[in-house]
Amino acid sequence: MKIKIAIIGLGYVGLPLARLFATKYPVVGFDINQKRIDELNQGIDSTLEIEKELLNSVLIKKPLEEIGLFCSTNSNDIKDCNYYIITVPTPIDKNNRPDLTPLYKASKTVGKVLKKGDIVIYESTVYPGLTEEECIPVLEKISNLKFNEDFFAGYSPERINPGDKEHTVDKILKITAGSTPEIGIKVNDLYKSVITAGTHLAPSIKVAEAAKVIENSQRDINIAFVNELAKIFNILNIDTQAVLEAAGTKWNFLNFKPGLVGGHCIGVDPYYLSQKAQEAGYHPEIILAGRRLNDSMGEYVASRIVKLMIKKQIPVNHSSLLMLGITFKENCPDVRNTKIVDVIKSLTDYGINISIYDPWANPDEVKHEYNLEVLDCIKNKKFDTIVLAVAHNEFLELDLDQFKNPNNVIYDVKGVLKCEIDGKL
Repeated sequence: MKIKIAIIGLGYVGLPLARLFATKYPVVGFDINQKRIDELNQGIDSTLEIEKELLNSVLIKKPLEEIGLFCSTNSNDIKDCNYYIITVPTPIDKNNRPDLTPLYKASKTVGKVLKKGDIVIYESTVYPGLTEEECIPVLEKISNLKFNEDFFAGYSPERINPGDKEHTVDKILKITAGSTPEIGIKVNDLYKSVITAGTHLAPSIKVAEAAKVIENSQRDINIAFVNELAKIFNILNIDTQAVLEAAGTKWNFLNFKPGLVGGHCIGVDPYYLSQKAQEAGYHPEIILAGRRLNDSMGEYVASRIVKLMIKKQIPVNHSSLLMLGITFKENCPDVRNTKIVDVIKSLTDYGINISIYDPWANPDEVKHEYNLEVLDCIKNKKFDTIVLAVAHNEFLELDLDQFKNPNNVIYDVKGVLKCEIDGKL
């Protein structure tokens, strides 16, 4: 049987995967965002993950007639596919509980076109058991087909690193799993055909789900540890980065740095694991402790900045502050779950007037998500305080002297500025 693939969700995960599969198979990229589809069909990727020339090289005009990528918002265009790969986001709500709405909606979309023999593969990060306990029942109900008799499932957790042009999807080893041993082999073979880094076939979907969710939980805990060290060493008046550099001379020391932990993975996935653990009757201690500490860092950074302003006798209320960066990481336009907004909120509570500048962020998206304004430029402006929040390449070359008032504070959240600073995390 000829392999025909549908990718459901064309964001940071789905588009690079669709582009990669489209070099070998007929692929339909499906997304509910018409603007996103229109841009992709013009070779424009607003996430900046795929360059225009590379995207144009796989785009085709009609679905499934040849090898290549057809992008659409019409679910009829995916009805002839036999592999459905769901790559929608798995966020959390305001109470830090998993929000499965995108997964449910995507499963319903696939369920409407599901046929006998089809395989549905989930890439979204979830807690162990979610695919078979939450998503499969939706597929069965909508399609009127029976799981592992009429249709099958797989799981291959995404490992996309937004903004990383070195570790692209084809160069990152892929975990795979299937709902039966035979389907596991099929799913593994599918990914192995395009992933040059290789694959690892897990014994079950639950194992693959668990492996993914602990990857980011582990990083979250390690970052929480160095964030706590930063708090301790700041009290002791010791340079945290100098300590980490010295400790890093040991061959097995783990190289983690303090910082604001945002984004769609590290700051979210631990809540999925803790939710499942609590449902099973176990209350996680280390995982949630790490989350609490990392979630508190925005307010901590703000308090450090205010203390430095007071020491320099800069009136805090109605002072001017330039926030350099609002994306969740450097050289990337992604503002999802960025913890810079926590710093901004805390500083605003002190009565500080904040100007945000970020050449990578989409001002409309920032306005929609956080009701914050982003400056188009910062020429001819002076500020009492300058905060480097995100280490974009553009900021590393920026002459900060031109934006400083005579009495000024410069705070380096990322610890990368080469100029004289007043404080860093």
